[in-house]
Amino acid sequence: MTTARPDLDPELRELLAGMPLMSRLGPEELAQLRRLPSTPVESLLAHRQVDRREVTVPATDGVPIPLSVFSPANTDRTTAAPCVYWMHGGGMVMGDRFSQLDIPLEWLDRFGAVVVAVDYRLAPEATGTTLVDDCYRGLLWVAEHAAELGIDPARIVVAGASAGGGLAAGVTLLARDLGTPAIAAQMLICPMLDHRNTSTSSRQYADGPGVWTGGMNEFGWRSVLGDLTDEEIPPYVSPALADDLSGLPTTYIDTGSAEVFRDEDADYATRIWSAGGQAELHVWAGGFHGFDALYPQAHISATARRTRTDWLARVLPPHSAA
Repeated sequence: MTTARPDLDPELRELLAGMPLMSRLGPEELAQLRRLPSTPVESLLAHRQVDRREVTVPATDGVPIPLSVFSPANTDRTTAAPCVYWMHGGGMVMGDRFSQLDIPLEWLDRFGAVVVAVDYRLAPEATGTTLVDDCYRGLLWVAEHAAELGIDPARIVVAGASAGGGLAAGVTLLARDLGTPAIAAQMLICPMLDHRNTSTSSRQYADGPGVWTGGMNEFGWRSVLGDLTDEEIPPYVSPALADDLSGLPTTYIDTGSAEVFRDEDADYATRIWSAGGQAELHVWAGGFHGFDALYPQAHISATARRTRTDWLARVLPPHSAA
């Protein structure tokens, strides 16, 4: 019996029809994907006036974590800029700090934001809290060096897509519980939030269509959880496990109606509201996982991106003195 599920947006369906899609993800497929060339960041910067700086920050265990800092060139350095701290997608198992970087660079263009992208370690080589801890250590460095970077510490936004969205949620929970650093807002784009993979949307899209299926999601989570038992998994790794979602910064969550993460993302927003917090939720009808990153030219993608930018324009507080 065919599982009933929302259909794809017609334009996305036509675009997706011409793309070879993977039917499964395992160690062999992952090795093949990792051999593909990484995102050519130079092409993203070619038409922009951007100063780029590469730094490394020590992880909890001393391993250097690469960060790329992108700042608008030829700007008024007396005015502190907002910062977007970016965590890339890739199911916790692939990608690098330049993956989906075109998304936050739009906010560099629009707001003069400093964009900082973190190269957290990947599963299955790194497991448990390592990935979220790497991201948190990078965020601490950004906050501690805000004046040097020309960043307004009251306007730091954590953001990420897919696995990066889940890591952004985990970092925000960690920052809340540890009391530092201050986060003005979190932008969670189709975030990967729940290791249990048991929602209705997980079952509806267990085998596609789209670029990330329920089966692939199971592999990604199994890779990052390693030997952890269900009782040992902290909410910083699987944010849907958090009992308390109070005290979080204002939150934006978006997802597609035709994707694996739809229900866990909608549930996360609902639980933020239940805890008295502020969240804006968008479920894009017919959107598959990562649709706007893969096909930014589609009408629904342009609308989704514009809506995020409009939200940031509303929630970012006025700048303070540098």
